[in-house]
Amino acid sequence: MITAFIIGCEIGFWLFVLAGLFSRYVLKLKRLGSVLLLCTPVVDLVLIVATVVDLRNGATANITHGLAAVYIGVSVAYGHRMIKWADERFAHRFAGGPPPARPPKHGREHAIHEAKLWLHHLVAWALGCVVLYAMVWFVGDEQRTSALLSVVKLWTVVLGIDLLWSFSYLIWPKKDKAASRQG
Repeated sequence: MITAFIIGCEIGFWLFVLAGLFSRYVLKLKRLGSVLLLCTPVVDLVLIVATVVDLRNGATANITHGLAAVYIGVSVAYGHRMIKWADERFAHRFAGGPPPARPPKHGREHAIHEAKLWLHHLVAWALGCVVLYAMVWFVGDEQRTSALLSVVKLWTVVLGIDLLWSFSYLIWPKKDKAASRQG
């Protein structure tokens, strides 16, 4: 049940984003577009409430409940960035806006870009962990919530791997292959 709800919330998030951008750029209803885009956090709130209610009603936590917290962390940490990404493409396609900027592909700029992405991941992890620990505390039964702590452990390992990967570009910057072939 909760798995379908998480999937529905992800779909709902993107439907609000697309409806907001469609309203803004195609229908030229900027205020409606803004309202629809502002509804995206409501999806997160609904998801976390549903997850906590499910646990509070006696469900034993599993990885899916943990994924709800991961989704919340990622949505809050990356949500603005994802909406901005989509907004730039809609503005370019439907409103004659400039082409979206591409991320740097090599050198120091690429290394800094990767480090900033890792910082977003760190924020998502921190927010997700707060939600996970809050769910554990709220339910108050270690046996029923042990899977949530497993999600924290796994996500911490993933965050560490991402740290090594992202910051390795500061030590070994990605080289411009086209420039090195010419030189």
